Amino acid sequence: MIPLQLEGKHVLALLCLLAGLLLGFRAQAWGEFARIIQLAEQQHGPLGPGRDRLQEWADLIGTGVSLEEQQQLHAVNAFFNRTLLFIDDVRTWQQIDYWATPVEALIKGAGDCEDYAIAKYLTLRRLGVPSDRLRITYVKALELNQAHMVLTWYATPTSDPLVLDNLTTDIRPASQRRDLLPVYAFNAEGLWLPGPGGGRQGGDSKNLSRWQDLLKKMHAEGFASN
Repeated sequence: MIPLQLEGKHVLALLCLLAGLLLGFRAQAWGEFARIIQLAEQQHGPLGPGRDRLQEWADLIGTGVSLEEQQQLHAVNAFFNRTLLFIDDVRTWQQIDYWATPVEALIKGAGDCEDYAIAKYLTLRRLGVPSDRLRITYVKALELNQAHMVLTWYATPTSDPLVLDNLTTDIRPASQRRDLLPVYAFNAEGLWLPGPGGGRQGGDSKNLSRWQDLLKKMHAEGFASN
């Protein structure tokens, strides 16, 4: 194969084109989020610091599209781990178990484990990470002796997944997380039961009423969720 030779002016033109496409995407994202913020204010009233958190989320999505997938994982994991305080649903929502949308969690500036995992999943999907690489995974946190939820990322369907967890800033392979016992996982494609080789698919996520309710809420917030 003959290598492609580009003159300096052509390289500059290509870089300008790529920059223009990126700026166009960011402008589109900001336009989308302007509508989302407007709808949030109509529903919740003045957002206070929550408005800044939503704008920081918009900026993460606007810039994150240009990152490599591994960089996206780290950027999204770090953003939500530092932006949200861990507060249980009873104190935040006066309910025992409430699945918040990312908009709701960022307005409150708080969430519990499933809110972190859901927000990371939906943000990475928005950045273009394929759904079949991501699973929201329900586990038992053995050291805490309680139910917990994390996001897992699979390089291939049978690979050892990486774990994005609000309990730690590190993203480590599941094989190194001996403190977590998987129970089941889900994404837009279905439900999985734990087992070797990525587990086995055991159902349809459309049967998870809380997940479906969450997607409906996101649609009302101005998102085409997936």
